Amino acid sequence: MTTDSKTNLFDLDCKEIETFFLDLGSKAFHGRNVFKWIHKHGVTDFDAMTDISKRLREQLLQVAELNLPQLIFEQPALDGTRKWLIELKDGQRIETVYIPDGGRSTICVSSQVGCALDCSFCSTAQQGFNRNLSVSEIIGQVWIATRELGESPSNIVMMGMGEPLANFDAVVTAMNIMQDDLAYMVSKYRVTISTSGIVPALEKLKALSDVSLAVSLHAPDNALRDQLVPINQKYPLEMLIPACREFVRGDKRRKVTWEYVMLDGVNDSLQHAKALIRLLEGTPSKVNLIPFNPFPGTQYRVSPEERVEAFRMRLKRSGIVATTRKTRGEDIDAACGQLVGKVRDRSRRELRRPEAENLKVNIR
Repeated sequence: MTTDSKTNLFDLDCKEIETFFLDLGSKAFHGRNVFKWIHKHGVTDFDAMTDISKRLREQLLQVAELNLPQLIFEQPALDGTRKWLIELKDGQRIETVYIPDGGRSTICVSSQVGCALDCSFCSTAQQGFNRNLSVSEIIGQVWIATRELGESPSNIVMMGMGEPLANFDAVVTAMNIMQDDLAYMVSKYRVTISTSGIVPALEKLKALSDVSLAVSLHAPDNALRDQLVPINQKYPLEMLIPACREFVRGDKRRKVTWEYVMLDGVNDSLQHAKALIRLLEGTPSKVNLIPFNPFPGTQYRVSPEERVEAFRMRLKRSGIVATTRKTRGEDIDAACGQLVGKVRDRSRRELRRPEAENLKVNIR
């Protein structure tokens, strides 16, 4: 994203910043130094980058900028989850979630304002779609989280607002930055992209990015999945499953994580479990059973705990690793499928920071 013909360096990965500096007539290592200042040290003032010459800093002020989205307020949940409301330059707002779990910290990052895929059980989808996020708006969420936490997160999941593979180029660049040793140093096994199943983009991702894969499955057959996840009508299971199997082929540590929201009387019977076992045969898999998180106006109900456990045990007996996701942040609408765009009105009355309207992210 550029403004007034200046290049926002937050939109560039390390190689792109090197090229940018070479085009200025400078050296590639100057680009690497600036990249490190931005992401590892959290510095957004060129004059504070002490190993950059004064002449180069003055040149950067003319042609480059360091433009971030703005943290508006934070909501803490009773379980330690924190949700950050982040405002973009055009006034749009997104939500990012921090989930602590013992010594692990997970950041759930958004890739779009809203979502166009219209999954019927997801509150985010009900607000519709506005636009894709830029690289700076995606990685800016990680930058803000790192400053707020005082360290880089141990896990990053592209599971916030939006379908990441529908914003392919920006998401791939941002994930490259997340893994870079000069930035956040997050392992390829700890950066996870979640998709509803845009098969051509998934095949392209395999060649360009080395990350972990989670797939919003939610049904064991096409007829039911067509209703729950409409993108299935374009990319049905007979296309999706082989593409996912190919994505993890060649790495014995990899499994596809299948996200499966449990909907009372819809997809949670033992017959559904048996159909799911047949569907996943031959694919290295982990099934993540997600208790449904209700939202106003939904037609769905939460599956009873005993039915979720029976479903999980049936998968386990077949040899499939299956876990039930602990619901986190439900009291602040930060749980899976609850991130929405109604935050503009909510922000006027929910917990706010003392700086209120004009909060600036502090460098630490």
